[in-house]
Amino acid sequence: LKKNQSTPSGAAEPLAGPLVAAMSAPARAASLLEEATDLLVLHRDFAAALERCEAGCGSLGPAGAEAEAGAEAGSSAEVKCSLCVVGIQALAEMNRWREVLPWLLQYYEAPEQLPAKVLELCILLYSKVREPQVMLEVGSSWLRDITNKSLPEYSSLLELYLLRVLLPLGQFEEAEELVRGCEALDSAQQLALLRTICESQCQWSQQEEMHSVAEEQQGTTREAVLALGTLQALTSISSHFYLIPYKKMLLAVFMLYLVVRLDPASPTSLPFLYRLVQLFRQAWAAVFPPVRRPPVQD
Repeated sequence: LKKNQSTPSGAAEPLAGPLVAAMSAPARAASLLEEATDLLVLHRDFAAALERCEAGCGSLGPAGAEAEAGAEAGSSAEVKCSLCVVGIQALAEMNRWREVLPWLLQYYEAPEQLPAKVLELCILLYSKVREPQVMLEVGSSWLRDITNKSLPEYSSLLELYLLRVLLPLGQFEEAEELVRGCEALDSAQQLALLRTICESQCQWSQQEEMHSVAEEQQGTTREAVLALGTLQALTSISSHFYLIPYKKMLLAVFMLYLVVRLDPASPTSLPFLYRLVQLFRQAWAAVFPPVRRPPVQD
């Protein structure tokens, strides 16, 4: 191995060219994985760790190519999965979590081909940053794939997808359909998950109802404040134009218009209507004073 002057002190050193060329693809990827892990954990050099992961995944080729390697297929797939895990962590540390899924799909042709460990990490990541909708279609495609249904991690991933993606998004029908159609779950597990779905749906409905009531209360409060402000303005105008019959007539007509247009069924309208009637009577009495008849002479 040759010493590289640009390598940080204590960091993993890149392998020399001839030795790298002599290595097989899985061995070369495993070496890059070791370097990436050291850079991520020990040196906190996330960008360099991501570069090693990309180089390692690129050397292994797309998903499915490992099958051509015969006995090395399992080792190659495992190394690639580990490289992706380190790469996800590096992207998250650099606050580039939005790039995680597109980055993974460079090395796996379809979401169904993602390893179970990688899918689990993605669900946890996007749930933590409160963006579970990103994993909605990806998780659904993975769980509906026939090959993935035979994996030992299938039931645990289904439960994780249910709790972290479907229920927070209110996808209750899809969640119930997924649980009922899962053969990997026994009856007790299905019953427990269906109960969880039912409880989550009840909580969702209660929150929506509380939100609706809060909005209605805010609307009623705004209506009451507006009515009070209008009443105060009318009172002020009435006292200001008390000695001007023509303007008082206009005011009386305006108040009558408000009385006709205002909803008398609203509880907030009753005091307002009562006060408007009083103001209207005062204005009417000022404009049309009662006729005083002379006393009848005997």
